[in-house]
Amino acid sequence: MEPPHPLEIVPLTPDRWGMLADLFGPRGADAGCWCMYFRLASRDWSWGRGEQNRADLRALAGGDPAPGLIALDGGVAVGWVGLGPRATFARLVRSRVYAPLDDLPVWSVVCFFIRKPARGRGVGGRLLEAAVQYAEEHGAAGVEGYAVAPDERMPDADAYHGTVGMFERAGFRRARQVASPAGRPGRWIMRLELREGDRAS
Repeated sequence: MEPPHPLEIVPLTPDRWGMLADLFGPRGADAGCWCMYFRLASRDWSWGRGEQNRADLRALAGGDPAPGLIALDGGVAVGWVGLGPRATFARLVRSRVYAPLDDLPVWSVVCFFIRKPARGRGVGGRLLEAAVQYAEEHGAAGVEGYAVAPDERMPDADAYHGTVGMFERAGFRRARQVASPAGRPGRWIMRLELREGDRAS
């Protein structure tokens, strides 16, 4: 089902902060995360730093590139995708699980958050397509995602990475399967190469 209004997808900027804050709500999307989980090294992270996470993301909203894109339906924020150059995500840089596939300078799509009434309407897929376009406009040679491959219906909270199917519909390929916590759906590093000639020499 399509949203009742055509979606407008825009970068997060300081003047749009109120829209994102309304979308994330008092919990900051999930337990005060404010889409900062991958931007911080594990030693710097705690689930109790919600107000600091909020302040940190708001500061990033003033930069270029933006830390993410907002989907607007009739002027109301209904979805979010967090993204940026892989090198700017401290947790990914230090991760063994998500170690680089190669030396291609890629961007990473790290999370999605969709307002409950808008879920199941294709908002995530539209955000992913816009994320690829935004990354390409900012010089990305490729885009990665870290998607889940559920065998059955799973809680929305486990799908914040996006699903393998959604990434595949956007043209991504399964590049490497990664270890998953016990009892969690399988995960894949998904890759879409935009300019293969940009590999480091």
